[in-house]
Amino acid sequence: MRYSKEDQKTALDNLRQWFPVGSTVHTILRHVSRSGMQREIGVVAILPDGDVRHPNYATAAALGLPQGKCDSVKVGGCGMDMGSHLAYGISHRCYPKGFGCIGKGCPSNDHFNGDRDYTPHGNGMNPAEREVLIGADHWHNDGGYALNHRWL
Repeated sequence: MRYSKEDQKTALDNLRQWFPVGSTVHTILRHVSRSGMQREIGVVAILPDGDVRHPNYATAAALGLPQGKCDSVKVGGCGMDMGSHLAYGISHRCYPKGFGCIGKGCPSNDHFNGDRDYTPHGNGMNPAEREVLIGADHWHNDGGYALNHRWL
């Protein structure tokens, strides 16, 4: 299915609102094809006020994926955690230029690959440039790790 540019922009705006940096993308496995090469995965956003959203259309539109029959998004492939792959895709599309460190509990892969320092610190950038461009002391360049993932 093709999505218009307007649909994609609206979907991304909604996903950024429902999944701020550090939040969790919950997924539900709805269906697996006989061959095991395709899955239908439902996406769930649990908002801070307790409201629950099922942003399957927004996810499909933002990532350019087809929608499944079971209130889900069709994802092809196997051999890895496809729910985590879907959460990474959402995160990468929502935060393509990276994100500022949120401190303790920051989901960035940088913290698991040697940088255990969660305090705000520079990233080798000029402080004035850092404030103007990113508004945060510690910037993570890979926006794909801005969100957490959990299966329901």
